[in-house]
Amino acid sequence: MANPVKDPLTGAETTGHVWDETLQEFNNPLPRWWLWAFYGTILFTISYWIIYPSWPIGKTYLKGMFNNITYKTDAGEEKSTHWNMRALLAHDMQNGSEAIKQQEYLAKVGAASYEQIAQDPEMSSFVRSYGVSMFGDKCAACHQAGGQGVVGQFPNLVDDDWLWGGDTATMETTIRGGRLGFMPSFKKTFNDDQLKQVASYVLSLSGEPADKVEAAQGQKIFQGQEGGCYYCHTSAGTGMHSQGSANLTDKIWTIANVPAATTPETKLAAVESVISNGVHRQMPVFGKEGRNLSDTEIKVLVAYLQQMSGGATAQ
Repeated sequence: MANPVKDPLTGAETTGHVWDETLQEFNNPLPRWWLWAFYGTILFTISYWIIYPSWPIGKTYLKGMFNNITYKTDAGEEKSTHWNMRALLAHDMQNGSEAIKQQEYLAKVGAASYEQIAQDPEMSSFVRSYGVSMFGDKCAACHQAGGQGVVGQFPNLVDDDWLWGGDTATMETTIRGGRLGFMPSFKKTFNDDQLKQVASYVLSLSGEPADKVEAAQGQKIFQGQEGGCYYCHTSAGTGMHSQGSANLTDKIWTIANVPAATTPETKLAAVESVISNGVHRQMPVFGKEGRNLSDTEIKVLVAYLQQMSGGATAQ
């Protein structure tokens, strides 16, 4: 074996490579501990590829050695799958100590009446904590996080004015089966004068400023066969829960944004637009055939909405 080349100035061993006559490459091997650590990372990587999901193979991938994670799908089916973070999270959320405690409280709430829930501090607290999360997931996208809704699109849930009824049984029916809000368009039924007259009468029902002559003519159309508005809104204009028709006398506006209008003309235009274009909006189904809320979860959501609005009647 040839003697190692050493740098004449430092005496350090070199590789023998020289540049520009004096620039040399020292032969400083890596520390042994660093090499073992490097080899360890390679061994760890290979082990990880074998044990956990890793490399793609065709249309699938290596699924690892663990295939015993069991959890329930949203549809309630029990599913066993290979190790992955999503399945592990679902399993932990359904089988962890907090999840078991949560299931116990759900069962307790499911067996109680709405009056008992409201009177029990622990159940009320659970409804608030569980309900706010469920409301955020299922309802807030339309009704907003605080339940204020969006005028012209989604009803306000905190004003104690429920189009379909605010008792607990009706609220359950609404959430479970959804609702179809519909009012026909009168664009081709009324001419411009008639449209203005009916809008004036509607404004007058809630005490808003309106031309008395126009409103009187609008009342005849509203109450007569020409308009037939009383069929849904009643002759008093108070609406009907069975039809989901709005109460026009309570100063609560769900479609026409009258409160935001600053002049009598813009208020009139807002109401005219609704009468002319009609209303068509759909609330989705949240029961087992829709968004898969269980009966108990629907009950918790109703109890939460009661707390939020402070006005639903427990029945």
